[in-house]
Amino acid sequence: MLTLCTALVFTACKKDNSSSSDNTDPNAAATVQSDDQAQVSEDVDAISNDAEAAVSVESSMSGRVLTWTGCNAVAVADTTGDTKKITITYNGADCFNARTRTGVIVISMNKGVHWKDAGAVITINVQNLKITRTRDNKSITINGTKTITNVSGGLLVELATKDQIVHDINSDGITVTFDNNKERNWKLAIRRTFEYDNGIVASEEGTHTEGAISGIAVWGTNRFGNAFSWTIAAPLVVRQDCNFRLVSGIAVHTGVLGVATTTFGLDATGVATSCPGTGSYYFKTVFVSASNSNSYTFILPY
Repeated sequence: MLTLCTALVFTACKKDNSSSSDNTDPNAAATVQSDDQAQVSEDVDAISNDAEAAVSVESSMSGRVLTWTGCNAVAVADTTGDTKKITITYNGADCFNARTRTGVIVISMNKGVHWKDAGAVITINVQNLKITRTRDNKSITINGTKTITNVSGGLLVELATKDQIVHDINSDGITVTFDNNKERNWKLAIRRTFEYDNGIVASEEGTHTEGAISGIAVWGTNRFGNAFSWTIAAPLVVRQDCNFRLVSGIAVHTGVLGVATTTFGLDATGVATSCPGTGSYYFKTVFVSASNSNSYTFILPY
């Protein structure tokens, strides 16, 4: 479960992300925002994965007895009160050495409820969780609360014998502090559907609608102070039989500077491809500027 991260890895412009000049260059600002979105989405997904893994193995929460061990993370359960809690304290690299984490998340669930039950809800309170990306030392700090609802019921360890397992992830506001000390509020509305096809297959889509725009997964204000929404136009799919890689999907970022549409699961020429093994997948982003309708296209590995 710890590897079920939607790895939306963009390559940012070689600019100082704290520079206000990025906001006046639509292409550069869109790239910075895409990179911010990628990092926050990946890290928020990782928090969800750890929380789901922890409650799945804590017998008083899951209804089963299993074992969970996190990399440089210590989980302590307190199930004696009316609210069952697991506190995870991070202090070091994750299992893939892709990021380092320091801080705390507290996972809580009402007494008498088990995570395997249909409709079970866990609340995740994130407390000063600083996450630093290894490849470029870029960091964010996350605070706030989100919930995960086990819509279908069941545990992922039982997935091979079930048609599917569905989880909804929602937040009315998580605070993201970027490494230029800009603090912004983002909201989440994501549905994750897990199926079994030669291993775990996880697809993710947005469930929020604003006006004529549906399928919104994340929305709020970016580091430049501009409103944005991030829509999943085609489900983002991660497959275990492709080393838990993001194998397909389309995401659309809409903001005051324009619209950026990104397609995943491509080869170096921009054509959809099968699993590349340990090689690179590529994504193609097409950005259309709101100011002059100019279009910019780039293809990069992830």
